Amino acid sequence: MDNRFANIFGLTEEQSIALLDTPPEQATDESERYIAASQLANYPSEASINALIRAVNVTYDSLDNRITRRKSVESLGKLKAKQSLEVIRPCLSDTDRYTVEAAVWTIGEIGTENTEILEEITQLLLKPDQAYRVIIHTLVKLNYVAAVDRVRPFMDHEDEPTASAAIATVCRFAQDFSQIDRVVSFLQSDSVNARRACLEDLINARYYAAIPAIARCPISLMFRLRAIRSLADSGIAAGEVSINEVLPVIEQILLDHPNDLDLVHEYDQPPVLEFLIRELYHTDFGRTYLATQTLIEQQSEAVPTALFETYEAEAHNDYGAHYHVMKLMGWLKHQPAYDLLLEALTNTSPQFMKSRAAAALSLGYLGDQRAIAPLQTSAQSNIWMLQYTSLMALEKLGDYSQHKLLLEADDWAVRAKANQVLPGVTTNSTGLMNS
Repeated sequence: MDNRFANIFGLTEEQSIALLDTPPEQATDESERYIAASQLANYPSEASINALIRAVNVTYDSLDNRITRRKSVESLGKLKAKQSLEVIRPCLSDTDRYTVEAAVWTIGEIGTENTEILEEITQLLLKPDQAYRVIIHTLVKLNYVAAVDRVRPFMDHEDEPTASAAIATVCRFAQDFSQIDRVVSFLQSDSVNARRACLEDLINARYYAAIPAIARCPISLMFRLRAIRSLADSGIAAGEVSINEVLPVIEQILLDHPNDLDLVHEYDQPPVLEFLIRELYHTDFGRTYLATQTLIEQQSEAVPTALFETYEAEAHNDYGAHYHVMKLMGWLKHQPAYDLLLEALTNTSPQFMKSRAAAALSLGYLGDQRAIAPLQTSAQSNIWMLQYTSLMALEKLGDYSQHKLLLEADDWAVRAKANQVLPGVTTNSTGLMNS
């Protein structure tokens, strides 16, 4: 479990249990029970699990309590609490579709081979107004092949993420890849949700041929990296993918230049600088990448000042825009940004992790030898993406000292990168060193 954002509300386990056990009709602020249910996912103890089970069993009829029940069900899934399965199962027939969705997801997280439960989940595909994508994904996760024919009708569903999940499931269960290109085509959907969703489906289908197309999909590099590395892990184990094939794709994604993407949006008229800067804050990275490309190609002289101004105003506290500012400073080779990039490189706040990687690369683009020492330090971090980008930046600065130190790094991609550039050393398909 990733605990980097745990306990953001400052509640102890005991306080969370006490709040959650408060009868909903007596709660002074019902949101406190919801927060407590959320917090208990960070405490994998019998006391927390029992408190969450009690909350699921509280059926007081109010919207606030329904929301708290959903969160309690979800937290039990995050804790993978097998002892809660019989309490979660009745939620599959709840009148609240969102509680049903939470129950399906949680059963997928807990895991079961009980065919009666798996059939109950499958039967939900016949009910109207359900979270069909979550249902289909859970059936895949639990490897319930018997559901394949009931999934097939959803291959033509009007909702792209649902259709994508259904197609990928048929590919996986029936080994029928005749429509897999439709899933790949969703990588170029106007909908950012469809673009993100189909990545998960391509992973589930184990469709390794999609790796180059995934790299060019205009969504956050974090989604693309997760998909590529997941496919690489299974593909390398199956002998269908080699590290030497994947490594250039990983580097392309880490560089994250808009010219290496297949952009899905376009402008109907030349945009002004102020508009382009605002696009750096857009949640659809497809729009942000179009803006960064335009800033580089058409506004390069005016951009640095505007970037500094937006950084001071907002981007310093907005991890999405912060990342794009760091990348742009490097591509524009704006030397006065050195101190800003150095600050970003050493920012250990978890939400700015990808900005650290972006800053590393941008320092390499600036070509300032002062960056070698801090990049050597970041190369020894425990974050694979920062290690990798630091090596890439150090290469630009002519320093290979850290490559030698990372020849046996824990992460296979970092290990392969370190081995790749040293004279007389190559890597085999497992990422191990050959000399």
